[in-house]
Amino acid sequence: MTILRSIAMAFLMFSKIPMPHVAWKDESMRYTLAFFPLVGVVIGALLLVWAWLGQLLDIGSGLFAAGLVLIPLAVTGGIHIDGLVDTSDALGSHADPERKREILKDSRVGAFGVIALAAYLLLYYGLGTQLPMTFTAVGLMACAHVLSRTTSGTISMLAGGSSGKGLLATFRHASSKSGALGVLIAFFILCGAGLIWLDPLCGALVLVSDALTAWYTLGMARRQFGGMSGDLAGWFLQVAEVVMLAVIVFTQLARLL
Repeated sequence: MTILRSIAMAFLMFSKIPMPHVAWKDESMRYTLAFFPLVGVVIGALLLVWAWLGQLLDIGSGLFAAGLVLIPLAVTGGIHIDGLVDTSDALGSHADPERKREILKDSRVGAFGVIALAAYLLLYYGLGTQLPMTFTAVGLMACAHVLSRTTSGTISMLAGGSSGKGLLATFRHASSKSGALGVLIAFFILCGAGLIWLDPLCGALVLVSDALTAWYTLGMARRQFGGMSGDLAGWFLQVAEVVMLAVIVFTQLARLL
């Protein structure tokens, strides 16, 4: 029952998918971060269905790309986009770490956040228009959505927090660290196997790009904010996904040369 409650809590916190009510207790949150990648599984499955419908209806690349952008947003409700916007506002302030942490908590959206969001969506959409509507290409992107959440959950648990408060600190405190990490490692192995099976070269590059983005995020979080937070975990997830999409697209384009 603990596992089922943790799965339900993961979907309640990180998606808009309806779930049964779960009490806000440490027991229910024990494996929440561990099952966070399951939200990516749902997104990946919907992307594959969207690609299948796209081929069936012979839709254009623009409409297909719009689906690539909107499906993750519809499933998550934009919770990670919020982290991207807040972190961009804080980084754009060039303030000291304490002030940056205050900006992360501010519910208002600043100019840097708006600019970052517009640039991000434009880049994601543009890359999406270049993604082949094939099982291999879309399958790689489906795996990327699982991988980004696997890595986000892992670094959130392992990295030091910027403060002892906030949603991430709550989940970290309630987590069964060894058990949760074991589940996340299993997700990582499955993601890696899926990526390599679909396309050995591109899959390996996706794994490397995810690792490099995580390494950069951890360094940035330590220098700029004094540690990880929920907003920074969301920033990582969004950046990692657009980086992995770029890797998939440019690898496919390079093969056409």
